[in-house]
Parts: sequence; structure tokens; C-alpha cells
Amino acid sequence: MIAPKDSPDFDTLLDTSGLLCPEPVMMLHGVVRDVATGQVIKVVATDPSTERDIPKFCQFLDHELIQHYQIGAAYIYFIRRG
Repeated sequence: MIAPKDSPDFDTLLDTSGLLCPEPVMMLHGVVRDVATGQVIKVVATDPSTERDIPKFCQFLDHELIQHYQIGAAYIYFIRRG
């Protein structure tokens, strides 16, 4: 899949490539604390479990999962801090 042309702008990039559960979500939790409400974090991950874990993280902590897609082995997420 090619990245959508309308991918949102983002304020912070978190690259968790090569890391396995629970590290991507733990790192995301730390980054969320460092950004202001309303800012967008782009997360790049290679662990398939992030497809389950990141949406649940967003729902549980009231952050908005703006967009997500997969390109090859990479899972891309855009999250707006709630």
C-alpha cells in the first residue's frame, strides 16, 4: 500500500521499528506525556500486535486515532493527544 496523500501533519515522530510488545506502547505513553493536548504523534511500528494495542491505548486514554495504515512490514499511526 502507498501512504495516503492526505496523511495528517504531525508534531512528533515515534519510530518503534524492531521493538516488540509492550515496548511500542510504553514508548508511546512517554511521548504522549511530552506533547501538548491537540498535538499529533506519528508512530511507525513493525510489531503486528500494535494493530490491537495502539487503538485500545487511544480509546482507554481518550486520544484520537486519526489514521492508521500498513505499508509493507510497517504500521503507521497518527494519534492526536486528548
